[in-house]
Amino acid sequence: MSSADFPRRAPNNQTYIARFLDGIVPVPIRAEVWIDRQQNALIIRTEEVDESWPMRDIRKLQDQADKTRLVLRLRDDPLRRLILPDHQLYPDLPHPNRRAPVTQRGKLLTWAAAAVASVALIVFVLVPVMANQLAEFIPPEGEHALGEVTLEQIRGVLGNNSATGVQFCEGDNGKAALTMMQNRLVDTLEAPPDLTVYVLDHPMVNAFALPGGHIVLFRGLIDKAESPEEVAAVFAHEIGHVVSRDPTRHALRSAGSIGVLGLLFGDFAGGAVMLLLAEQLIEAQYAQGAEAQADIFAHDMLQKAGISPDALAVMFERFRSLGGEVSGIEEHFVSHPALGDRIEQARDAVPSGFVPRPLLSTSQWSALQSICTDRRSHSLSPLNAK
Repeated sequence: MSSADFPRRAPNNQTYIARFLDGIVPVPIRAEVWIDRQQNALIIRTEEVDESWPMRDIRKLQDQADKTRLVLRLRDDPLRRLILPDHQLYPDLPHPNRRAPVTQRGKLLTWAAAAVASVALIVFVLVPVMANQLAEFIPPEGEHALGEVTLEQIRGVLGNNSATGVQFCEGDNGKAALTMMQNRLVDTLEAPPDLTVYVLDHPMVNAFALPGGHIVLFRGLIDKAESPEEVAAVFAHEIGHVVSRDPTRHALRSAGSIGVLGLLFGDFAGGAVMLLLAEQLIEAQYAQGAEAQADIFAHDMLQKAGISPDALAVMFERFRSLGGEVSGIEEHFVSHPALGDRIEQARDAVPSGFVPRPLLSTSQWSALQSICTDRRSHSLSPLNAK
């Protein structure tokens, strides 16, 4: 409608005084507003502007600090605004809260799918590749420090973030028995890794390796084992991860993935990243190839140490029989491949006519089982490696 078609004065029905923003000048202009029932339109008149807004296209601006005012806009106009001091006009608007139709829905879905695919590519492909390459260049002292920092985070997580965290088990006789077990295992290697072994005074039935040769056993694991050979089987599996540097690659992958997701969904401070990384490593789920290789490594190490690889099968069977009551070791070891296959492979690894040699005496095994009750310590005190 041209300005010539507008009535030169407001009709007899109610006229509202408002302020109008024309989308060009950022200054509101005084306007008179009324409803033209014949045209089903809202008429806006200022000293310089005469406009007609179809009633069906008028929308209320939702996000407003001052809820007493009524701010209106046209459906397809991002700039022009009509500001009324109250809501008297609101009941006459047919669709004030109707959402604008989504345009180019197919293109939006395509871009959304592409964005999700890009994030998946980064998290599941690029980050693992970069982590594997970066792991080869981390100096041993840096890798060891990363393991120490992560271990302290894990202690805090398991200790409900108390001042000291979960304690280390420090029974002297138990430490001596575990050191003997460690030496028996690593003596089978031509180039033994530098290991730092801890026992945490926690009921979780679990064990895991950290970057830099740190291996952590839990009191719950020792409590559930019925022979030192079962503990040694778990120990050998974790040594296999250390030799392959799986914990370092896993830590780098987890930190990289958490960092990418933090950029997308909110900034993660360094402490939060370390906390999430610690939780990831407590229940580390390595790739199928890494788990299979650690099993094969354990079979060979146990055999060379005079310990039957069947101990690994026995351990798997025991924790499988406990079913849902066990949340640590089963989740840690059952990731890939299937637990039943791993039991069978451990049994197949026992050579024909193999005669195992005793690992620990009865008193030494008893001392290892009591490592957490003989003496407890808050200090960061690993077992002495050979």
